[in-house]
Amino acid sequence: MDTDGTDDTDDTDDMDTDGELTVDAPHRELLDQVLDKWSLSVLNELCGRPCRFNELRRSIPAVTQKSLTATLRRLERNGVIERDVISTRPTAIQYRITPLGKTLRHPVDVLLAWASDNLPAIERARAAFDAQENP
Repeated sequence: MDTDGTDDTDDTDDMDTDGELTVDAPHRELLDQVLDKWSLSVLNELCGRPCRFNELRRSIPAVTQKSLTATLRRLERNGVIERDVISTRPTAIQYRITPLGKTLRHPVDVLLAWASDNLPAIERARAAFDAQENP
């Protein structure tokens, strides 16, 4: 956004000369961090309401304390969630999604819809590939 409040960004900044999106290292790194194994579950929970650490642990039972801690720190570092200290004695911390994090909802929903729509075809392709590999 420019100083005059207008958005002068060019939608083709991340495209190569053929008009196709390029996926460079920064893009891959960000997508790996935001769409990893536990991040989607955490973001799904936080889209509904702010949660404390143990609430997230209970709602995502398969995640370990170490993995959840790392996921929360990674999402916070990327500006997708915020950590709020709600009391100091005893220490109580709550996590909530940021406005930037909320913008992930639509593209993730589109990706999940694509996966759901195409899962049968993908499973058939996998089965055919596996049959060729293991005659």
